Amino acid sequence: MAPWILAIVTVILAFFVVSRLVKPKYLKTLETEEFKKDYRKAQLVDIREEKEFKTGHILGARNIPLSQLRQRQAEIRTDKPVYLYCQSGARCAQAAKVLRKKRGVEDIAQLKGGFRKWTGKIKK
Repeated sequence: MAPWILAIVTVILAFFVVSRLVKPKYLKTLETEEFKKDYRKAQLVDIREEKEFKTGHILGARNIPLSQLRQRQAEIRTDKPVYLYCQSGARCAQAAKVLRKKRGVEDIAQLKGGFRKWTGKIKK
């Protein structure tokens, strides 16, 4: 393979990885206490897979797995804030991009550290 082709492939791959991992500017990251303070006023969405959700989730959360978000985006209201969480926080950026681009949601926040950092009430 020619060196220039390898360079182009490397740049494309790097761009893809970075665009998946970089947090969008419109996605607010909230510490647990701040998240707890306002999550009841928002749409609380657990974007983990159903199996993860069933092992325990934040009381009042609705489960819309990231893998189903594009098909189920109509379930998200655009006039209320959306509070997202996953297991560690890694999937929230992808979910926020979908909600912003496909649904036009403006007010999106994520729980810093995800469900594993949650110290509030949970439902099993």
